[in-house]
Amino acid sequence: MSQQPPGDSTSTAIAFLLFGVAGGLGLDLCAKALLVDYALQQFIFLRTIFGLLIFLAMMRRFGGFDSLKTKVWPWHLLRTLLASGAMFGFFFGLARMPLINALTLGFTAPLMVTALSVPFLGEHVGWRRWTAVVFGFIGVLIILRPGAGFMTPAALAIIAAAFCYACLAITARKLSITETSFSLSVYVITGPLLISGLLLPGNWSAPSASGWMLFLLAGMCSTAAWIGIIGGYRRASPAMLAPFEYTALIGGAIAGYYIWHEVPDRWVLTGALVIIGSGLFVVYRELGSALSNRYLRVFTAAGTAAMARRRRRKRLDSTE
Repeated sequence: MSQQPPGDSTSTAIAFLLFGVAGGLGLDLCAKALLVDYALQQFIFLRTIFGLLIFLAMMRRFGGFDSLKTKVWPWHLLRTLLASGAMFGFFFGLARMPLINALTLGFTAPLMVTALSVPFLGEHVGWRRWTAVVFGFIGVLIILRPGAGFMTPAALAIIAAAFCYACLAITARKLSITETSFSLSVYVITGPLLISGLLLPGNWSAPSASGWMLFLLAGMCSTAAWIGIIGGYRRASPAMLAPFEYTALIGGAIAGYYIWHEVPDRWVLTGALVIIGSGLFVVYRELGSALSNRYLRVFTAAGTAAMARRRRRKRLDSTE
């Protein structure tokens, strides 16, 4: 097979990652709705069951059982423990705080990826990007407001989940040389499945028809998320890709407002701007100004077009 040009590889990695981010956002929306009526253990159990069944149905496309062969079982064990921490921590917090708050705290993970890529992958991160990481965590402190009663167990659980997720991204990059995307996706969900199954007795409620549909949709979105995120991180540097995950904040803010009538306060907005600005600075340092500006134009084009359409509709309504 011919080797991809570096530019094509980067574009493919970004496309994979954005596909995974869209799947992850869909999963978060399903979780937010389901965790109102169902226990955390039941949600994770059914979500992983449906996700595993979908993976197995696609096995032939990814090379069959041969694609699951591995000689690095300790690494897969570590990844499934990290996935358990990421799932239980994030969804625990998501059920107890507004969607945009949870997503904003969760998006400290890209900054953690940048920091962890130095000791674990040997990548070079200069002082400017280290400064961006520091400012990103200052943004977290702005949101949490230590001493103001906002450093809750839910918020701390999401930050811990973000650390686990960052470690998953790093290990996906490290194992991409010897392991297939399919094995990295399948083995990682076995831990959450087993742990949630053990905790399931006494925490089960019979789902309604709409509940079953949401659980199935959550499994489909989680499959898309794992394939997209792993497919992206195995093709490009985590320090470059991680900030592109901030695109989910736009969809999360819109969904939180229209579905759950959530309006973030000024502290959350300020902290989010600091975190996002820090992440985008990493993109600028990694890709250079020309490419960074091009990708930023792509990210903002949809929002700009939507606002322009809304202004046109308002003008038309005022003239009628």
